[in-house]
Formats: sequence, C-alpha cells, structure tokens
Amino acid sequence: MGSRPVPVSTRRSVAVALLALAVAVVGAKRLLAHSAEPRLRVAPVRMAASRAPAAAAARVVVDVEGAVRRPGLVRLTSGSRVADALARAGGITRLADRSAVNLAAPVSDGQQVVVPRRGAVSGGAARGADAAASATAPVSLSGASAQQLDTLPGIGPVTAQKIVDYRTQHGAFHSVEELDAIPGIGPARLAELQGLVVP
Repeated sequence: MGSRPVPVSTRRSVAVALLALAVAVVGAKRLLAHSAEPRLRVAPVRMAASRAPAAAAARVVVDVEGAVRRPGLVRLTSGSRVADALARAGGITRLADRSAVNLAAPVSDGQQVVVPRRGAVSGGAARGADAAASATAPVSLSGASAQQLDTLPGIGPVTAQKIVDYRTQHGAFHSVEELDAIPGIGPARLAELQGLVVP
C-alpha cells in the first residue's frame, strides 16, 4: 500500500490552523499573566489637616483701641497687618479717622493699635513737655504713617520716612530702642521720644 501525497491546499490549511492555535495559546498566556499582576493605583494627593495649627503658625496678641466697634485684645497669626487687627475688633466706626492709620503695617506681639476719631489730636501732635502730659495714646512705630511720625519732637519728614522704610524692610518694631538703628536717631532723640511712642 502506498501512501498518498497530501494535497497542498490541505497542508496550508493545517499550517494556518497550527499557527492560529499557537497565536491563541500565546495570547491567552499573556492575558492570564497580565491579569495576575497587581495594578498600580495612585491615590489622589490631599493636603493632610494639621493637628497642631498653633505650632505651624505663631500667634500674636494686639491691643486695638480707639474708634473701633469692639476695642480690646485680639489674637492674630504672626505676619498679620493692622487691617487684620481692625477686622478682628469689628472694624472701624464711622467716627474713625481712617487716614490716620496705616492698614498695611505689620503688627507685632504686644503692640497697641490706636484708631483716632476724626478731629482728635494724635499722641505726637503735642510737642515738648506738653507731650508727656497729653491724654491721647502714644504713636505706634509699627502702625503710624509718615505724617503721624513727623509730628513727633525731633522727627522731620525725612526721618519719618526713614522709620517707615525701616519698618517695611524689617517688619514691625519690637521695641522703641530699635529706632537707634535708623540714621538720625541717637540716644538723645530716643530719650526725648520715651513715652511718646510704642513699638
């Protein structure tokens, strides 16, 4: 008995079938391998709530007086401005002299911010010996405008601007003695300003 030759078309059909089977096996193997691997998932980034906000932001206490709705002590975060202190005190009243207060000035711990009433004489308006007897509040170095500082004895417009520039560059005053760092103000001028100014 002799073997019969397999026709070419049948051989091609068998080859195609084997190739399709091989591709199917390899594809199935890869599909199973990928489904077995754990998928990497990235959670959205969320800012964690700080459990110690007091440690993150230092607090300052400022005394707000004068023509404000709720005068007294206010607590603010470090780096706050006079505007923040006035807002915490309920805002200024309609009698307040808004132009006499520098809202952008930074505040420091223990500072007093005084909002004068319209027409009131500021603490620095009185000169010489009368200044010590003045019933109005002292001028705040950290909050006064150049015009208010100019009213102080021995402080002219140039020195007043130097004080404002120093405050802008270094932040709020922490003591009256810091005035010594400003050109034109020495020990004698500091002694003259004692009681007339506060940090």
